[in-house]
Amino acid sequence: MSYQLLNDPFQNKGTAFTTAERRSLGLEGLLPPYVQTLDQQTEQAYAQFQAEATPLAKRRFLMTIFNENRVLFYKLFSQHVTEFMPIVYDPVIADSIEHYSSLFVDPQGAAFLSIDDPEAIKASLTNAAAGRDIRLIVVTDAEGILGIGDWGTNGVDIAVGKLMVYTAAAGIDPSQVLPVVLDAGTNNQTLLNSPRYLGNRHERVTGKRYDAFVDQFVTTAESLFDNLYLHFEDFGRDHAANLLAKYRDRYTIFNDDIQGTGIITLAAVLGALNVSKQSLLDQRYLCFGAGTAGAGIAKRVYDEYLQHGLTPAEAKSHFYLVDRQGLLFDDDATLTPEQREFARSRTEFNHPETLTTLAAVVSAIHPTILVGTSTQPGTFTEAIIRDMAAHTERPIILPLSNPTKLAEASAKDLLTWTDGRALVATGIPADDVTLNGVTYQIGQANNALIYPGLGLGVIASTATTLNDTMLSAAAHSLGGLVDPDQPGAAILPPVTQLNQFSTAVAKAVAQSAVDQKLTRTAVVDVSQAIADTQWVPEY
Repeated sequence: MSYQLLNDPFQNKGTAFTTAERRSLGLEGLLPPYVQTLDQQTEQAYAQFQAEATPLAKRRFLMTIFNENRVLFYKLFSQHVTEFMPIVYDPVIADSIEHYSSLFVDPQGAAFLSIDDPEAIKASLTNAAAGRDIRLIVVTDAEGILGIGDWGTNGVDIAVGKLMVYTAAAGIDPSQVLPVVLDAGTNNQTLLNSPRYLGNRHERVTGKRYDAFVDQFVTTAESLFDNLYLHFEDFGRDHAANLLAKYRDRYTIFNDDIQGTGIITLAAVLGALNVSKQSLLDQRYLCFGAGTAGAGIAKRVYDEYLQHGLTPAEAKSHFYLVDRQGLLFDDDATLTPEQREFARSRTEFNHPETLTTLAAVVSAIHPTILVGTSTQPGTFTEAIIRDMAAHTERPIILPLSNPTKLAEASAKDLLTWTDGRALVATGIPADDVTLNGVTYQIGQANNALIYPGLGLGVIASTATTLNDTMLSAAAHSLGGLVDPDQPGAAILPPVTQLNQFSTAVAKAVAQSAVDQKLTRTAVVDVSQAIADTQWVPEY
């Protein structure tokens, strides 16, 4: 019993067990005699963290704390949110995923579900939950991890990392969350050839067998766990949108790549428009990289146009999507349904055959908003940006691809090429830029700014669904936090305020659910419901 307690990260206090607790719990002699406070433990752990030489080594150390003591981990995280976010999550998590099988030590409470053994899904979820009241699952099949692609079972780290941010940012109880990986195989030949790879060693299974596998997971999870909020993460472009459409009206479902990226991008646009004092209805939106994320972002911004009273045709006239073939046209048989929704007619242009590059499209349409989800580094060139800036006073430019090596442009270059006129947010952390005597703060369009508060609002309100009205409320709550009168102010709030604005997002989402009468239980006071739901890292 005593060793079991020390190995349970939800109950273990380590050296913080008091003398009386050690005596009553059979821990005498199993720990060094000095009793530390939680504050002393966090101070000591932070010193150890600082001694690690590389970002990946720092992450491995933090994961050791996570595996041993959840309270200590989240207390430490809460004290160093800005410093830890890129270590625990993006961009270091990409390195962690690539080396997951080689560095594997602990399963970190995840459920590993195999398409080769679907009969074990119920038992696997039950075993992983271990009697806990699971309210939130982050599930991935790791086919489309943004920036690095298909990583099979290694992708479980993305689910673990997302859940860490849910707790650190919004206070979701870590005992009520469960990371899940759906192993349908992998098309990553490096993994298939590796003797250390821990996932299924065959190519990805698709079609009816894949659909049945995912459906069995979803229906089983929903039957096992009451009031479940199900977060889909990094599914491939052939599955992500279809799964969202299939389940969103039946269960409380969220797809971060489609909806989360869309919300944070919309929030960045709204924040930029607060600064420029311009109207959304006057913007021309161009996305470079029309995969799951790019098309999903466009859909979220498009829905905002509809809420302004435009017809679908009027709203779509503001959008242009560019992918590897150039501007997307409606006669292209290779388009996905999500891309086709925004495809243009060739009859709109005098020489549509020339619109095969980003530069040509920018020159033809003069966008006021340029969003990058291409993972093609350096593609927002000086010539392209200067062309864009020549036709709009305050160009909104959002190079969202990550990690850093895949970004379309740097914030410093974008501001330099536009003489400080660009309103910029990036997909990765960026340093302040000083230009012509003004220091520009660069907002990070990271989904972590939005999805924790979104989840907290859904869970606290016991929402039965997550609809477009609730998503819009989330974007507006975040976009409204910028200071439009401060020179060089970021168009998104900083990560240093993650806890505060996660609560603001939660309140907006929960209030929307209550106003729409979409809650399982009556909620009289939204703020109190959120406070009652939040977990605090204390012994």
